[in-house]
Amino acid sequence: MPPARPTYGPISSYSRVRILHLVQSQPHRTIGELCDATGLHANTVREHLQRLIDGGYVVQESEKRATRGRPRTLYSAATGAPGASSSIAQEKVIAAARRGDLLRRAIPGVAGETLEEAATHQLDALVEHLEESGFEPLIDEGALTVDLSPCPHAAALPQHRPVLCQVHLGLMQGVLAQAGGPLLARCVRTTDQVNDCTVELAHAS
Repeated sequence: MPPARPTYGPISSYSRVRILHLVQSQPHRTIGELCDATGLHANTVREHLQRLIDGGYVVQESEKRATRGRPRTLYSAATGAPGASSSIAQEKVIAAARRGDLLRRAIPGVAGETLEEAATHQLDALVEHLEESGFEPLIDEGALTVDLSPCPHAAALPQHRPVLCQVHLGLMQGVLAQAGGPLLARCVRTTDQVNDCTVELAHAS
C-alpha cells in the first residue's frame, strides 16, 4: 500500500470534520450547541469555524429575534442553496471555471469537451476543491465518476472514516451546487481495499 498523502483544507483536522458534520446535519447551529456536541472549548470552536468560513465551507448569520437581547450567531454548511451560499465559495468556482477555460483553449482535446459548459465548469470547481483537500482526482466524464484512490484518509481511524466520507460528500455536493449546473454528487463508493474510493456523479433529474 502506498504511503498516505497528507490532507489539507477543511478536512485536515478531525475536530473540523466533526463541526462540519454537525452543521451539515442541521443548519443554524450556535457556538454553544457545537461546544456541547464536540466537547471543545468555545474559543477552539470559533477558530475552527473561522477556518471553515474562510474556506467557503460554512456561512454565518445573525439570529432573527422577536424579543430584546443580543442576537446569537448561527452557523450552517455552505450548500450553495439560497440563504446558504458563500461568496468565497462563489469566487472559487468562478476562478476555477476561468482557469479551466484557459487550459482547454491552450490544450485542445483536454478533458472537458464531452459535457455541456455548465457541467464542465462544475467539474473544474470540483477538481480544484479535491486537490486543495489533498486528493488526486481522476474524472471519467463518460461514466460520471471521480476516482480518489488512493484515499488520503485511509490511514484514519476506522471509526472516523464513515464520517469523513459523509462530510466530504457533503462538501462536494456544495461545490457542485455553488458552481451551478446539471451535475450532483450521488455517493461515495468504497471497496474492501480501504484506500479505494470512487465518487459517483449523476445528472439532476
